[in-house]
Amino acid sequence: MAVQLYTFGSLRDGSPVTAAKLTNASGAALTVLDFGATIQALRVPNRDGGFTDVVLGYDDAKLYETMDGNFGGTIGRVGNRIGKAEFSLNGKRYQLAKNDGENHLHGGFQGFHLVPWTLSAEKDGILCKRLSPDGEENYPGNLSVEVRFYLTDDNRLRIVYDADTDADTLVNLTNHSYFNLDGEGDILSHRLWMPCERFAENDGGCLPTGRLLWVDGTPFDFRTEKEIGAEIGTDDLQLKLAGGYDHNYVLTGKKAAVLYGPKTGIEMTVETDLPGMQLYSGNFMTDRPGKNGSTIHWREGVCLETQLYPNAMNCYGFPSPVLRAGCHLHTETDYVFGVRG
Repeated sequence: MAVQLYTFGSLRDGSPVTAAKLTNASGAALTVLDFGATIQALRVPNRDGGFTDVVLGYDDAKLYETMDGNFGGTIGRVGNRIGKAEFSLNGKRYQLAKNDGENHLHGGFQGFHLVPWTLSAEKDGILCKRLSPDGEENYPGNLSVEVRFYLTDDNRLRIVYDADTDADTLVNLTNHSYFNLDGEGDILSHRLWMPCERFAENDGGCLPTGRLLWVDGTPFDFRTEKEIGAEIGTDDLQLKLAGGYDHNYVLTGKKAAVLYGPKTGIEMTVETDLPGMQLYSGNFMTDRPGKNGSTIHWREGVCLETQLYPNAMNCYGFPSPVLRAGCHLHTETDYVFGVRG
């Protein structure tokens, strides 16, 4: 297992960005940036015996700083949305940044995907770590976070999250990679299987209301594999409110999803110890420069973000995102790649 460190351009203020490239025995390669603990590239074997980069991103470090969409970034302190950008903890009310209408999204204006991390090569992986100081984005507690990225010889991308705090706080970490297993074109022909029976109802701001809906008889039923685009244009209120899929699914076991790219034959299985996963079909993507002179268009990527349920502090019965002082957070998500014949 080889890790190569190099300079990946610089930010607007001239600060250098460091990249770590991890290559496994099969020739698959993962590139992670210290800015945002961001997955910049992930090349895995395809059906034709070559390699396909299956995550969207940029060749210019400044674009990770200035463009929306959070491409490949590590999201925190709290991924997804918090209603009215506020929560109460231990009898104290905390007001957060309203950076998504009236709601708080992906950690605020300076979420974890928009700040530098300390990056280093480990024996068999890449380590990104940072200390989020007490009061950052108005969250309480000094939060120490470590994210490890591994790419095994059997083409398993493992992301391991660890966190500790000196005061009770909220934590919901995830990765925001946009996957395109064909390497180009929209993802509507990608086939998706998810065993989930329920998903979270959204309001008009893509914020969970607290209700969990059954997938039976709806376009949200992926228990039988189908194309992402098969029912995305259906006359369904939940699809209309989000402009497509942008919903948290309730997971019932370790195996969360299987995604398949028909052009390359690449299959990706998502495994996690977390209770939820956001399916996002790139509904708000706008044209932007991609890698190798390409242009990224609408719906050219799909996100499968393992997570705690969004808006959990405001929804009774949702798994709690509270990390208590002196307690340790540890969670793992795997993206396992293979080729379907």
